[in-house]
Amino acid sequence: MTNRRLITLIIAIMALALILPPGLSIWMTHRQAKETFMDQLETYSKLADMRTLRVVNESKTALRQLENWRGPVCTADHLLEMQRASYAHRYVQEVLYVDALQPHCSSLQNGTSTSPFPPPRKITADGFRVWLTRHNDLGLSRNMIAIGNEHYVVMVDPQSLIDILSYGSLPLHFSLVNTSTRQIIAGGTEIPSAVLEQIAQRAQTTEHFRESTYHIKYDASLGLATVTWMPDTPLENNWHRLLTIWVPFSLLMSLLLAFVLLKVLRRLQSPRYQLQEAIHRREIMAHYQPIMALESGRIVGAEALARWQQKDGSFLSPDIFIPLAVHSGLMPQLTRLMMENVFADMGSWLQQHPEQHISVNLEPADLLDPGLPALLAELLQRWQLSPSQIALELTERGFADPAVSGPAINTLRAAGHAIYIDDFGTGYCSLSYLQNLDVDTIKIDKSFVDALEQKTVTPHIIEMAKALKLAMVAEGIETEAQLQWLKQCGVEYGQGWLYSKALPAEEFIRWAENNLHEKGLCYC
Repeated sequence: MTNRRLITLIIAIMALALILPPGLSIWMTHRQAKETFMDQLETYSKLADMRTLRVVNESKTALRQLENWRGPVCTADHLLEMQRASYAHRYVQEVLYVDALQPHCSSLQNGTSTSPFPPPRKITADGFRVWLTRHNDLGLSRNMIAIGNEHYVVMVDPQSLIDILSYGSLPLHFSLVNTSTRQIIAGGTEIPSAVLEQIAQRAQTTEHFRESTYHIKYDASLGLATVTWMPDTPLENNWHRLLTIWVPFSLLMSLLLAFVLLKVLRRLQSPRYQLQEAIHRREIMAHYQPIMALESGRIVGAEALARWQQKDGSFLSPDIFIPLAVHSGLMPQLTRLMMENVFADMGSWLQQHPEQHISVNLEPADLLDPGLPALLAELLQRWQLSPSQIALELTERGFADPAVSGPAINTLRAAGHAIYIDDFGTGYCSLSYLQNLDVDTIKIDKSFVDALEQKTVTPHIIEMAKALKLAMVAEGIETEAQLQWLKQCGVEYGQGWLYSKALPAEEFIRWAENNLHEKGLCYC
């Protein structure tokens, strides 16, 4: 993934980090509040179902006990037995003795004026008959549930089926509805017609209507539906309460996540990270500036210079990214990349021209890289090149601490690599230990070549190199006058725009081949 795409992805994630947690917290709190609300509604609906089952079972128990009576019916003892059954079973309001659906006596009184029962509207699986009736001997206009067997009928108040206590301040409502007629027989509160329409379908369901939620549960044996409902106000109140807890927390998490992502984004946009990515993606390439024998004008090698091409096609100056690599600890990685590029670019050409060499720049940090000698040896072996074809250039900073640089330089030189002091005269080398350095060549910095007209320092550098028997390469030769002066002073080699600028590998090889096959100087 490219750095630009990664930054775009981070920005998108940051936007989501700011939006998603609050939005998710709002959704989750609403869901949690709704689940709590529905759980409470379902709980009370189950309680009503349990109450219905308990009432029906108790009524059936009373009826089974009464069937055990073997004495005369409607006598004082029989009435007492029916009264005992009514008293012992809390949900039984009245007991009737019937024969062929005609009541004969009641636990409330000896005789009864109740008209005969019609055929039952329901018969349970275990053979009990069920009626919904308003007839009674007390003159009350009230719905009752009648449950009977062969000779007895018990009267049950339907209100007892939904007489459920709710805890707290929840505004719960219960109603008992006849599934056939959709008539409310207990509860008294009106139910919207849209909800009653659902009752006719006789399937357990939950409906939302006019800011209230209705839960419908059926008892097929009685032909009744229990409707439990509650206004949405507790749901809204609970949701608002949860929002006051979770939204501030989610906002805090969003800010923390955005802060972390912002730090990551800044890191991704930092010059160090961009350089690290450029090394990783091998975007930094090598250009090659010819090194010429001044006397013959023939090429003897080239210096490999790092070039980092930007997205707009321009090249970032090495004066910018090389110090960045040094100070950010990336120099060993960059040097390894340059070594691999040099062999990949020039390996075949150096095989064809064993007298030619390529010099590669090193920094002091490279001397501390224990893997560098092994890498050079492996690459030389792979391309079947002589160590003398790869020269190593170090600035004077690399020699500033001989105790550190000395052993590493000796190892590289012992392996057969020529050692150059780059930009000589601009660093820290002193005459007191220059003569002790195990080097082959000094490169006279361009600033001294530019100042040849003053002829102040450059002649002394040249004489010192001659005295130490060091070869010399003059950098930055741009004019014919500079070339002639350097030749007269005995400088053997040079490089600069008078010959050629640094070139990409393919262009350099074409330039070098032309130089090798033409006589005389080859300026570019």
